[in-house]
Amino acid sequence: MKTAIYPGSFDPVTFGHIDIIRRISETFDRLVVAVMRNSEKSYLFEPEERAEMIRSSISGLKNVEVVAAEGLLADFAKQVGNAVLVKGLRAVSDFEYEFQLALINKKLNPALDTMFLTADDRYMFLSSSVVREVASYGGDISELVPEAVIRRMREKFPGI
Repeated sequence: MKTAIYPGSFDPVTFGHIDIIRRISETFDRLVVAVMRNSEKSYLFEPEERAEMIRSSISGLKNVEVVAAEGLLADFAKQVGNAVLVKGLRAVSDFEYEFQLALINKKLNPALDTMFLTADDRYMFLSSSVVREVASYGGDISELVPEAVIRRMREKFPGI
């Protein structure tokens, strides 16, 4: 069985993330979406809230599981078993950062490979931080995120 791990902070999940999840799920037998915590970021939602928004947004994908993961990604991958990391890329700058992470993950877990999947051109501009910024000013995010996310974002930003 070919297993992939798609890690990210997903704060919140966007249509770009959902597109990557769908495409990975069509390529691998099993996909584990790992909601991670980055010590350098502050978050709008707790990991389990982010995981639940993803679950609600991908309910039709039967070979995908979503987990809130703690610790190092390289260690989490050992727990999952024989898996490959898949990272989405929007721009060259994403590649530079993700390539560095792939190298450190490989150093920490020599069995772990990383694949890169480019974003669909409809979503190359889209990031969770853009969604948070637009929502914070009361902007329309309906074309950026699934309905489950909009409902949760309204709790944080009632003006949207």
